This record gives sequence, C-alpha cells and structure tokens, in this order.
Amino acid sequence: MSPQHFDTNETRSPEEREADLFARLPKVVAEAKAKARGWQAHLQNVDPNAVIDRAALADLPVLRKSSLLEAQTQTPPFGGYATVDAAGFKRLFMSPGPIWEPQPAGNDAWKGARALFAAGVRAGDLVHNALSYHMTPGGFIMDYSARALGCTVFPAGIGNTDLQVQAMAALRPTAYTGTPDYLKVILDRAAEQGVDLSFLRLGLVSGGALYPSLREEYARRGVTVSQCYATADLGMIAYETEAMEGMVVNEDMIVEIVRPGTGEPVEPGDVGELVVTTLSTEYPLIRFATGDLSAVLPGQSPCGRTNMRIKGWMGRADQRTKVKGMFVDPAQIARVEASHEGVLKARLTVLRRDEQDHMELLVETSEQTEGLDEQLRAALREHTGLAGSVKLVKPGSLPNDGKVISDERPLDA
Repeated sequence: MSPQHFDTNETRSPEEREADLFARLPKVVAEAKAKARGWQAHLQNVDPNAVIDRAALADLPVLRKSSLLEAQTQTPPFGGYATVDAAGFKRLFMSPGPIWEPQPAGNDAWKGARALFAAGVRAGDLVHNALSYHMTPGGFIMDYSARALGCTVFPAGIGNTDLQVQAMAALRPTAYTGTPDYLKVILDRAAEQGVDLSFLRLGLVSGGALYPSLREEYARRGVTVSQCYATADLGMIAYETEAMEGMVVNEDMIVEIVRPGTGEPVEPGDVGELVVTTLSTEYPLIRFATGDLSAVLPGQSPCGRTNMRIKGWMGRADQRTKVKGMFVDPAQIARVEASHEGVLKARLTVLRRDEQDHMELLVETSEQTEGLDEQLRAALREHTGLAGSVKLVKPGSLPNDGKVISDERPLDA
C-alpha cells in the first residue's frame, strides 16, 4: 500500500491489466466447462483457448439472472454453475428470487478492501457496519473487506437505531458502512438524543442511490461519504475515489457495457447494460448480466488509478413491457434491428391512443430507402406478435439513455 493507492495493480498500465486478465480468462472458461454442467451447456460451442481478448469475449452468450434462477430451481442450489459442491463453500446466501450465492474464497472474499481504502478508511480504523447479515451477503461483504484492510468491525446490522447510536457513542467508530439513507437516520436520532457523533468522519455506502443533496448534508455534518457498486453475486464491482469522477472498476473483473436485450457491446460512452466476468474458478460468472444500466467514462481518473471508469448505477436495463396483454422484450427489438443492415439504433415507444395501447418504433438509419418503414413494420409484427408504426429518424436523434423500450403511457391508463 501507498498513501494514495491500495496496491500497484491500481496504477499499472491499461495494456498490462488487459493482458493479465485475458491471460487468466481461458483457464477460468476451461475449468467452468470441464467441471460445471450449467457452463458446459451454456458454452458448449466455445473454445476456451480462443477467449483471449474483448472481441472474443463478446462472442460468448450472456448469462442472465432469469436463466440462472431457472437453472437453480431445476438443479439447486447453483444450477450447475459452480465447479465445486455446496459443501465446499464456507457460507451460502439467499437473495430475493430466491437466488443462491456461495461465499467466495479468500480473506477479502468479495474484493472490497480497495473500495474502503479509496474512501479513506485505513488499517486500525473501527468500522460500524450497518448492512444486513441476515440471509444475504451484504453485511459480510463489507465485514470481510474491512477486516482484510486491517480494520475492526462492529457488526451492527440493520434496525434498532437507538442501540446503533448507543454503540457508536461507546465505540467511537471512524467509518460507517451501510445504505445511503440509514446513516441519516442514525445521525438524526443521535441529534435528538443529544449524543455527540462528531468522531465519525467517513462513510462507504451501497444498496441505493447517494443523492448529491444527501452527500452534501453528510459533508456539512463532518462525514465524507463515498459510494460503491456491489452485488451479491459478483461482489465489489466499482467504487468512487477521492477524485469523485465516476467509479473505478475493481481489479480482477472484466466489465462490458452492452445493448440491453443483447450481448453486443455499445460504442464507448453509450449507456447500456453492465455485464461482468469474474475470474473465480469455484463460482465463475462469465458475461453475467447485472440488469443495471451504466456507461464508460473516457480517460483515466485524476486519482492515479488507471482502470476503466463507469458512471455508476443509471437505472435498470430490464425494460420488459406488457402491451395489449403481451410482454415485449428488448431482445425482440434487437432482433428487429438486426433484420435490416441499414438500422443503426431503434427504440420502441409505447403510447395510449384512442384508449388503446400503441407501439411506435423509432429507427435511426442513414439509408432511408423506399419501403424500409414497411419492412420494419413487418419485422416488428413478426418478432413481437403485435402491430405498430415505424418512424425513421436521422442518426443521433435518439437519446443516449440505454432505453430500448420507453413506456410513455399515463400512470393511470
């Protein structure tokens, strides 16, 4: 560790990092295919030794949480996507779905120590961890991360606010970890009771949005709060640094941004679904779709960390929408796009007209050939089973917000 960075991996050249990740990935893919039936079926036509760069990775199918849930239901607990039996893991967790997740191996099991370091936490600090330890791994993610950094942890969990205030007053923690909103609940309750918590100076939050107004309020109260992006299945994906310019992607992960409903990478800077590949050999997740929207930021962080930066959480990619009693999925719109070479981008808008649902497909194209709108109308009906209108627009006309389906019907419709 240096005063500024957790380790030298954070400041290595992007080329060195990329070469390291893709030198390790073929072994992960090979072991997954050799030892896990789910991966054998999912990657049946994939040559592990060929997955040596991002272009090759982008040819692999995406694994969606809905598919994993279905597989786990049929073959509990891990659906054939773990290379070891359940007894080979230290803990098993259950997230809503239910989705089952194993505890990864290692002292810093979910790779979150560097996120705490970036937030200003250091070895010897006492961390008040107010994430749940019940069934889901949230509390354990921060607990293991803090202890791997050399901190002491108070496992506060959630709720019992009066006792949380009492514990803080007695133990005088340096840092808080938990959801963005709950820290305010604790600070407000302490103020009501006349309890001084001014020793608390740092926070690392996850599990919700840290709105600018709330961050500013914490700063006024003497607490510098950063946010990170973590999930139960993947662990720590990205985190803020002192530069406060997006989130730096964690080491040992490969992050892609793809067009929702597809596995196709978007252009740099475009909003899309965040897809992650881990390098775990016990529970590998290869092109795992998070269902969350984000975008890559250009350049490198002023803090000196050289890994890819993302904008953070920008909404959900699952835009599946019911129209006239039938679900329309982004994957269906992607197939309409792919049906004609001249289509650059498409967006389905769902409206109410004359007390009925109406679909309008907006299509960016540089080649507005005669009859293209009719052909796309036919493709829309073919792939969705529903009729709709088509409007051809100039390239760059559609918003860069990751939306493939925009439901613009009135809420009371």
